Amino acid sequence: MLDIENLNVAIGPVPILRDSALSVQTGEMIGLIGPNGAGKTTMMRAIMGLLEAESGRMSFDHFELPSIPPQDRARIGIGYLPEDRKLVPQLSTEENIMIPVWAIKIPDYEDRLKWIYDLMPEVREFKDRSANSLSGGQQKLAALARALMVGGRLILLDEPSEGIAPVLARRISEVLRDLKSEGLSILIAESNDHHCADLLDRAYRIERGATHLA
Repeated sequence: MLDIENLNVAIGPVPILRDSALSVQTGEMIGLIGPNGAGKTTMMRAIMGLLEAESGRMSFDHFELPSIPPQDRARIGIGYLPEDRKLVPQLSTEENIMIPVWAIKIPDYEDRLKWIYDLMPEVREFKDRSANSLSGGQQKLAALARALMVGGRLILLDEPSEGIAPVLARRISEVLRDLKSEGLSILIAESNDHHCADLLDRAYRIERGATHLA
């Protein structure tokens, strides 16, 4: 489904990704494991089109990703949970979840929203609260729900367990287990695989921008 080969990405004059490669097949959960600064977030942002690749190949199904504008990557079924969540603090949780629906004008979203609330009943419980009133773990769940509104085929999760209480980190792992059982493809970036090791089909280590199978 997602295939990346020889990917090179720089931020300004600084090379970050160096001939990196990975693949995620349909229904797989793949780990991208490495320390802070190794290039995990850069990889995610490049897949989403938020950073431009200098060279290499990125394909998703039959689409060549570099030819697809960032907003259209949501239209082909890719969702993204950034490390810092990127919720709009003044909006309610449900309004934050609805942002991609409004941005790319998704019709018939009601069934998808109900599915998300059934998957994560706690998000339904705080859907009317403003994002800035939520705990860090609740914000991660809200951001995951937003990613799932468009990520019907693949979701990219950047450090979903970072900086949250252990009980909520375990809850996110439970949700990911459920998503995997439904056949969703998942690429998860973490500093270590403590919370997700038993869920991964395989993992790539990333060090100084270069990837290799763990």
